[in-house]
Amino acid sequence: MYRLLEGMRVVEASAFVAAPLGGMTLAQLGAEVIRCDPPGGGVDVGRWPLTAEGRSLYWAGLNKGKRSVCIDSRNPEGRELLAALVAAPGEGGGLFLTNLPAYGPLAYEALRERRADLVMLLITGHADGRTAVDYTVNAAVGVPFATGHARSDAPVNHVLAAWDIATGLTAATGLLAAERHRRISGEGSQIRLALSDVAYAMVGTLGHIGEAQINGSERAPHGNYIYGAFGRDFASRDGRRFMVVAITGRQWRSLCEATGTAEQMTEIEARLGVDLRDEGQRFEARDLIATVLEGWAAQHDFEQVRAAFDAASVCWGPYQSFLEMTAEDPRCSTANPLFEQVDQPGIGRYLMPGSPLQVQGLAREPVAPAPELGEHTDRVLAEVLGLGDARIGELRERGVVA
Repeated sequence: MYRLLEGMRVVEASAFVAAPLGGMTLAQLGAEVIRCDPPGGGVDVGRWPLTAEGRSLYWAGLNKGKRSVCIDSRNPEGRELLAALVAAPGEGGGLFLTNLPAYGPLAYEALRERRADLVMLLITGHADGRTAVDYTVNAAVGVPFATGHARSDAPVNHVLAAWDIATGLTAATGLLAAERHRRISGEGSQIRLALSDVAYAMVGTLGHIGEAQINGSERAPHGNYIYGAFGRDFASRDGRRFMVVAITGRQWRSLCEATGTAEQMTEIEARLGVDLRDEGQRFEARDLIATVLEGWAAQHDFEQVRAAFDAASVCWGPYQSFLEMTAEDPRCSTANPLFEQVDQPGIGRYLMPGSPLQVQGLAREPVAPAPELGEHTDRVLAEVLGLGDARIGELRERGVVA
């Protein structure tokens, strides 16, 4: 955590991945992020993976460093209370991040009447407001048909919520841009961000739409080959799998040097009439290149592969399960300043990441755990809204807050 955004206050009413990730990204840069949930938690409070005691590691991971307030926004009085919290005065406040239905006093126009310089970012499934999640969006943007092995009739879903992640980080960027605009102009903003728009924007940016329209071609699945260059997975003699990539000319030369296969690659060039210095032609010759490298890998144990590749500065990486990664990889340990062992209330002590940014000249603050649900309700209502103990106690007795 850094204190780059100290003084900024964001109210977050959210669920699942994109919006909580956006808020957490800002919290790890020093913003005060107040997550608001209904009493007992929102729809994602018990989402897998869970501990043996039923506590959500997912929820803890996405809410590090935030403050937690429980307000029943289904109750009209609770909605008013949440709206007052969003629009509370203060130079760094008036920032609202949500992917939940925003109606009544939580609609942008109603909030803007309370605070003219309000910045509100609303994440939706589709631009027209219809619901969607990462899996339904991913199904529509062509990626599953270009993933996996060469069976065009069998799309392959990925398990990484890529569009949720991209949307969350875009949301954080959007809020920062709108806050900067507000500081310069004094004007607030209403921002809508659709999960599907992020996905379509990304596949367009990466050339998939141009490939379809300009070339009239369909991207086929190629297994673990890298499209347009050379890269693939291989198995060492002792059965460890690793990924090798040679996109640039230097990476290609390093791979040939490490494996001692330069002469065989020259033979492939003569046989196919290609120039393997060109990354596209390496892709065209991928099967023959892979056959040569498969033979080399099968003659070497994994540690021999590691030594040869590291000596020649090959671009490569081992395949690791989550268990192997946490047990063996120093990048996923406290040897990496990104990580700390953190005591998470109700769960225990385990490795947690802070911000992946490395800011020169600024010391990292300790990684903060996720709050207990509703942990900061009384304090936030008192500090931000100025409510007294009697008023807070009354709201709690009637179930408006918890």
